[in-house]
Amino acid sequence: MQMQAAVKNCFLLLALSGVMASCGSKSGGTKKGESSVTGWKYNDKNQGNFNVPKPKDVKTAPGLVFVQGGTFELGQSQEDVMLEWNNVPKRMTVNSFFIDKTEIANVHYREFLYWHENVFPDDEKMLSAIRPDSLVWRSELSYNEPYVEYYFRHPTFNYYPVVGINWKQAVRFCEWRTDRVNELELMKTGFLDPKTQVKKEMKGGAQENFVYQSYLMGEYTGTKGPAIKGNKSPLKDAQGKPRKTVKFEDGILFGKYRLPTETEWEYAAYGFIGQNPQKKLNANKRGEEVHANKQMYPWKNDGFDNLRYTRRGARQGAFLANFKRGAGDYMGVAGGLNDNGAYTAEVDTYAPNSFGLYNMAGNVSEWVGDVFRPLREDLSDISGLRGNVFQVVDTKAGQGNMRDSLGRIKMITQSDSSLHDRRNYQHGYAVNFLDGDTLSGASYGYGITTLVSDKSRVYKGGSWNDQAYWLSPGTRRYLEETQGSSAIGFRCAMDHVGAPEGTSVKDKSGNGFPSRKAKR
Repeated sequence: MQMQAAVKNCFLLLALSGVMASCGSKSGGTKKGESSVTGWKYNDKNQGNFNVPKPKDVKTAPGLVFVQGGTFELGQSQEDVMLEWNNVPKRMTVNSFFIDKTEIANVHYREFLYWHENVFPDDEKMLSAIRPDSLVWRSELSYNEPYVEYYFRHPTFNYYPVVGINWKQAVRFCEWRTDRVNELELMKTGFLDPKTQVKKEMKGGAQENFVYQSYLMGEYTGTKGPAIKGNKSPLKDAQGKPRKTVKFEDGILFGKYRLPTETEWEYAAYGFIGQNPQKKLNANKRGEEVHANKQMYPWKNDGFDNLRYTRRGARQGAFLANFKRGAGDYMGVAGGLNDNGAYTAEVDTYAPNSFGLYNMAGNVSEWVGDVFRPLREDLSDISGLRGNVFQVVDTKAGQGNMRDSLGRIKMITQSDSSLHDRRNYQHGYAVNFLDGDTLSGASYGYGITTLVSDKSRVYKGGSWNDQAYWLSPGTRRYLEETQGSSAIGFRCAMDHVGAPEGTSVKDKSGNGFPSRKAKR
């Protein structure tokens, strides 16, 4: 019996020492560069050459600002004076993400048009579909013709927010921006030739232009850059031979630009991090976990009287956003000019919020990704979104023929019949999920008694043409996805990967605690 107890204790001590060794090693108890589950070496051509890049800081793509996620109260923060009952508060969690520091400006959208006009000079139907509607400035009882003619193209308005853009055009801009940013990154790293790549595209390259997804799927290769010319490449395949194309897991490419969700936009607009500063676990003081902190406008309640600066100084009394103060008052009296903008103003003016985002109230309202529905109780309480259409690649034409005339991968909606054995979703088209179906028991009478449809898209934030009520991030309105307005623009967002606290590899998920030695 004593011998058995001694053997048992010995095995226990060995097991504990193994656990401690595992806890103290980042690679799970094996040497650095080895698999903690098989012991095989990474990046070793004699052992399969499974390529595992070192963890890298998440790069912030051009124009974007990091927004640390968290929990907040989605919905109205003041009385429902419109009596719409479409904005009942709901506690939500938002994962960390990136969003544009400013609204997309005229010069940015002209860049988008310029590229398409040169790459697709003969596709007038497509070009017509992406041009902004300058006639949104017209009014039967107002003289706005100068804005019809000059606003989008005159250099004076370069950095004013682009308007007359419908939801579908905004989505297309995000896709194009993804392609251009990643194409430039591949040229900078030498995988594409910076001398000839763009020249070929801009001479009417049409289908043979760089498209992010087409490149990743091997449907487009582009012109080889100096890093992969000849028999060389910093990347290797399973046999240790140079690999000519980049994979997403290599950590070189950025993610996709997209429109923010309504939940993300509202969370970013409030900028609550200013009330709850970020602190590390081992710091003397951390922020309070108070998700119910509320404020009416994007700027924190410190030195501001809702809409104006209150601190003494040159800016005391100046308005914090570009909006309509009252009937007939769009900018104040000459010499004072309370917001100094009759219509729109430049995208980096007025007070930024605690995330450093400009014009999340006023200037122009902004498109978001969601399909509008009056009620949002059914939204998932983390990363909520209505508007999902789950798609797969259309492979009918076979490898090498999966691109459309614009060079994009052809996609089709997943058929419901292919999802019969799934538990997490049953429908490829989920826009109207739990809405007018047998599970929800709700119906809005689409096309019969309401203007709301599957093509109704949400836009957020007040504009130069709105009174103060609409400046609150909690307010929401909708418009058909094919319509534009002189008061609606947009900004882009991008997914953030990794720990929610920051973009550095030093920021880890979860709370780390020092290991303790087991007592004998």
